[in-house]
Amino acid sequence: MSSDLTRVPVPVETRAPGGETSAYLVDGLLVDPGARCDALDDAVETGTVGDVAVTHTHPDHVGGVADYAAETGATVWAHADHVDRFADATGVDPDRTFEDGDEVGPAEIVATPGHAPDHVCFLVGDGALCGDLAVASGSVVVGGPDAEMAAYLDSLRRLRDRQVSRLYPGHGPLVEEPRTTLDRLLDHRLDRERLILRAVRDGATDVDAVVGAAYEKDLAGVEDLARATVVAHLSKLDGDGHVRFDADAGTVRPVDSGR
Repeated sequence: MSSDLTRVPVPVETRAPGGETSAYLVDGLLVDPGARCDALDDAVETGTVGDVAVTHTHPDHVGGVADYAAETGATVWAHADHVDRFADATGVDPDRTFEDGDEVGPAEIVATPGHAPDHVCFLVGDGALCGDLAVASGSVVVGGPDAEMAAYLDSLRRLRDRQVSRLYPGHGPLVEEPRTTLDRLLDHRLDRERLILRAVRDGATDVDAVVGAAYEKDLAGVEDLARATVVAHLSKLDGDGHVRFDADAGTVRPVDSGR
């Protein structure tokens, strides 16, 4: 990664631990300005911002886009397949668009959907600004109406195959051992999938019952996240042909149950 990389923790409204989103400024590219704050103001004033982009358009990653784009006159970039989504989230119409494999400033774009349909990573040198694809500890929530579990797993594998030497996540500290972390996240998701499938085969017939059977820990305060994650897993298992999941009704049955 370029020696000109600056990481700025930005206080935002987020469910991520720490209550911050990491904005990054590298060789004139500002990524994920989650909100305007004094520390990011200082970093932008010290450097030269020529391009502004985001890893994805969840609110905790885009809140400062309009302000910093207007202040710096930088080129604003958006995913070519999600321009309206970007404009709705940021209040800014992008100047230019990118696709997988394109270059934005010093970075190569790698499409990594799953956590969000428009999620990308920015590869710069031997590192990757990876947004909400990976975190140093814990796991990433893959849930909600715009999440897709199969795509998320494929994206973890895709970034792992690029063999970068460090990850710069949207939340939390630098990841010094990317392959180990990406493998851990893959294993965690696949382990959860096995627990969910076992719960269905053991007789759980709705989402709440699956949540109760698949999680062996206190979910106080994160029940909604666990439920959204289970829904994403069940949708993947339905696509894989292992269960029949009615997302509207919240009901599920195993394919081989005969019921």
